[in-house]
Formats: sequence, C-alpha cells, structure tokens
Amino acid sequence: MTGIGFELLATDGRARRGRVTTAHGSIETPAFMPVGTAATVKAMTTDAVAATGAEILLGNTYHLMLRPTAERVAQLGGLHRFMNWNKPILTDSGGFQVMSLSDLRTMSEEGVTFKSHLDGSRHHLTPERSIQIQHMLDSNITMCLDECTPFPATPAQAESSMKLSMRWAKRSKDAFVERPGYGLFGIVQGSVYPELRAESVAALSDIGFDGYAIGGLAVGEGQETMFTVLDFTEPAMLKQRPRYLMGVGRPSDLIGAVRRGVDMFDCVMPTRSGRTGQAFVRRGTINIRNARHAHDERPLDAECGCPACQKYSRGYLHHLFKANEMLGPMLLTWHNLHYYQDLMRELRQAIADGRFETVASALEARLAEGDVEATTDPLGKPPKPQKQNRPPKAEKPATPNTADQDTTDE
Repeated sequence: MTGIGFELLATDGRARRGRVTTAHGSIETPAFMPVGTAATVKAMTTDAVAATGAEILLGNTYHLMLRPTAERVAQLGGLHRFMNWNKPILTDSGGFQVMSLSDLRTMSEEGVTFKSHLDGSRHHLTPERSIQIQHMLDSNITMCLDECTPFPATPAQAESSMKLSMRWAKRSKDAFVERPGYGLFGIVQGSVYPELRAESVAALSDIGFDGYAIGGLAVGEGQETMFTVLDFTEPAMLKQRPRYLMGVGRPSDLIGAVRRGVDMFDCVMPTRSGRTGQAFVRRGTINIRNARHAHDERPLDAECGCPACQKYSRGYLHHLFKANEMLGPMLLTWHNLHYYQDLMRELRQAIADGRFETVASALEARLAEGDVEATTDPLGKPPKPQKQNRPPKAEKPATPNTADQDTTDE
C-alpha cells in the first residue's frame, strides 16, 4: 500500500460509509477525532480515549514544535510511542494557530514568522518545515500548511488567500516523504464563494492527495452558511478519497455534514465543554453546574454506557463541579467523547442499512427536545405542572475556563 487506503463501503444519498487504512490501523467513517493538542486529550488517558470507541486522534504541530519540540518527540520514538497511542494519528499543519497570532506573526510567500506565545522566541514555519515536523512526529495523516481565510472576507481577500494556500499545497506535496500507510491531505479554501471553492478543489485534485479537507469553516459563519458551503463544495470533490471537515463541531453539525458527504471530523467541543461542566446528551445539552441537578439521582443519559452514566448520578457530578474536584471534568469529558462516538456509530450503521435520513431526522428531533426535568424536587414532591406547549426550560450555558483559551482551540 502506498499512502493510506480508502474504501467506500456504502452510500445513502450523499452520506458515505467508508474505511480509512493506515500503518497504525483502520478508521471506520464517518469518524470523529478527539483532539490531543499537546500529545494528550485533556483529562483522559489514552486507554480511556480508546474505550470510548475513538480510532484516531488529532495532534497539533504548532504546540508540539514549541514544546517539547518535534526533535524530542522523534528522539523518544515518535508521537504514538510518546503518548502511548498505537492507533492512527492526524496532525494539523500549525497554520490555524499561527494565523490566529495576528499581533505576533508576519506572513510572506515563503511562510510565516511568528513569536511563540510561550516565551516570545521567534520561529519560521514554511510548508516544507511543517511537513518535516509532522514527519518527525510520525503522523499517519499529515496536513498541508495553509492560510485559514478569516471570516468575513471580501472576494478579493478570499481569492488571494486561497491561491497562496494552493501554492503552499504544491510545496507541501513536494516535501512530503511517501511511505506505506502514511498520507497527505490537501485543504480546500475559498471562504463562502462557490467559484473560489471550485477553483481550490480543482487545483488540489491536479496536485493529487490521499484525502481532502474542507477548511475555512467553523470560524464564525454559522451553521446555515457552513452547510451552504458544503452543498456547493462537496459535489466537486473526488469520490474515492476521504473528506475531512476541520474543526467541527456540535452534534447537529456532524449530522448535517455527514448528510452532505463528509467522512471525518475533529473538534475540541466535547472535551472543552466537559471540563467546564457541559454534557452532550441525546436530548441536547446539560450544564451540570445548574442547581436543579443537585438532588437528581438520574444519570446524565440513561442510554449511555460510559462510566459517568453507568456509575454516578447527576447529583454527584454536580457536587464534583461545585467542589472543584478534578474527577468532575474527567468524567464529563469521558461522557462527551463516548456520546460523540456513539453518534458516529449510529450514523455509520444507518448508512449501511440505507436508513440514514430516517435515523438522522430522529436524532435531530431528539436533540431539539431538550432535557427532561427530574420527576421530584428535593423534598420528594412532584414537579409543578408546566403550561401546555411550553418549551423545555433552557439550560444556563456553562462558563468556559478562559485559562484554557490559548492559541489552540483546546
């Protein structure tokens, strides 16, 4: 096998059921990749991540090149051995994080010069250097260095940014060392403009990659716009290669994107939300910090098989977060990742069975229902009756821990 393999096993409408094969194992698609930015999925051991059903992790080139450095990871046996993960790893190029350092970087045709957010040291990241770093990390799926086009962008700005990314894609391909079980993905850019997205897809297809990512989304454009971009971008993409939507997303985003032909996803949302007290469940979201959970004996989600749901009550999880005990973020992170993997398994089976739209619509309807209040209050009394047709009371959003919000999304 040269590069990575991809087998399209079934389709249902535009939804696709497939399998990606790498030197470190296979990935059943549609797949969600937990984010392990600094060679760790926060609050989780790799054994725990594997127990959720995850088959691939994402690492971050920007953070690993700064600390502990790619050279040290290589010296210690590569990223798989370093973090004790023997399954596939995808690394991003570092471009998104570098581009977010608007006050600390300068960009040219050659690449990006930036100051480290850690100590202010200066670094130069080029397409060739990004590929070299990812090679030293021993990443199974390497990403081209690109410029993540900001949103909003004028047509002229989006065109200039996209064309730079296409030139960098060619340089990335030239620098990549081909070997069995390892692949390189190109990244489609072009903002919200159909003609630019089509031009980007054509340019990347001419260069030739093992897979194709859709970049420049989940940057503030909103779900409706994101789906519109997918609607006019996906049909032009090669059918025999995996498609990866970068940085997405919420459960409803995943369902909608699978409906539109996407195979792979990553996002920090399930892990970051877990650390701040937000749980994703089959009926939407729960903020476990809210007082209404303090006396609740129910699990987060009665249909979930994760340790948090099988062994602990909402009341106990609420206590952990109110007491600032580290077990709380650990359990909610485990739950969220388990739920995301359950969702992917259900979508894969639905495609294989030819029932995708029926299953997806039912999942979306349930997500919209909202959580069910406990049947009794702390004194054992039945709840007060609610007005007819009154929607479920919205959960108070969890407050993010701003200490986690550095130049990465995780």
